[in-house]
Amino acid sequence: MNCDFAWMIPIPSIRMSDLTITFLGTGTSQGVPMIGCDCTVCSSTDLRNKRTRSSIYVQSAECAFVVDTGPDFRAQCLRERVRALDAVVYTHSHTDHIMGFDDLRAFCPPDGGTLPIYAGEETMRDLERVFNFAFNGLNRFPGYVRPDPRIVDAPFQLGEIELTPLPVPHGRAKVFGYLFTRAGERLAAYLSDCKMVPEPVIEKIAGVRHLIVDALRHKLHPTHMNVTEALEVIAKVGPKQAWFTHLCHDLDHEETEAALPEGIRIAFDGMKIVV
Repeated sequence: MNCDFAWMIPIPSIRMSDLTITFLGTGTSQGVPMIGCDCTVCSSTDLRNKRTRSSIYVQSAECAFVVDTGPDFRAQCLRERVRALDAVVYTHSHTDHIMGFDDLRAFCPPDGGTLPIYAGEETMRDLERVFNFAFNGLNRFPGYVRPDPRIVDAPFQLGEIELTPLPVPHGRAKVFGYLFTRAGERLAAYLSDCKMVPEPVIEKIAGVRHLIVDALRHKLHPTHMNVTEALEVIAKVGPKQAWFTHLCHDLDHEETEAALPEGIRIAFDGMKIVV
C-alpha cells in the first residue's frame, strides 16, 4: 500500500528515518475527569491529567494512520490538527476504541474512494455489525464513510512500516497490540489493552525502542494490567524507553511519574514520540 492520497493536505515534513507517534488519547474507557467525580486527579489543573480515550496517530514519510477511533476521535483530530489519514487500524471492538468510527467520513476521498480499515476477524465482524450503514454498500455517497475492510491475520505494510499483530488477553475480547518495524528494526510496540503479555509476544518485541503499555492503576484489575504488572512486562521486554497509557483517575501524572524507574514515563494527550 503506497499510502498516497493526492487530495489530502500533506502531513508535516518528516525525515525518511522518522516515525512520529502522537498520543490522541491516553485515558481509560470513562476518560479523565470522570463524570460526577471530584477526586484530586479529576479536579486537577494539570493538563496531563486530562485524558481522552486511548488512541495513537502514526506518521512516517510515506503514510499516516490511526490506531483506534474512540468516542473522542473528532475532538482529538481537531486538537492535533490531523489532516491526513491513509488507513485505520483497530486493536479490538470495545466501545471506547470504536465509537468515533463515523467521524472517519472526513478522511474518505471525495472522488468515491475508500478508506482501508484493518482489524482482526472478530473485531471486523463487530465493526460491520455496529456500523452496518457504512459496510453494507448502500450508502456510497460523498460525505459518508466508505470503508475497505482488510482482515488482520499476519504482518502487513503501511508505507515502509510493517505492523505485526500481537495477540494479548483482555477479558473475553480478542485484542491485538501492534509492533511497528522499519527495515527490520523494532521501532515501537503498542499494547493499550491487556491483562498480561504472553511470552511469544515478549520475544517479538524484545529490545524495542519504545514500548507503550497498558497501566490502568495501582490496584489489580481483572482485564487490565496495573502499574506493578506493567513494570514486570517492561523488565522482560527491555525497551530503550517505556510509556504508560490507558490510565484511570487513580494515577496522578506528576506523583506517579516521580516514583517510576529511569526510562519509564507516563504518556499524556498530545504528546509526540519521534523515533
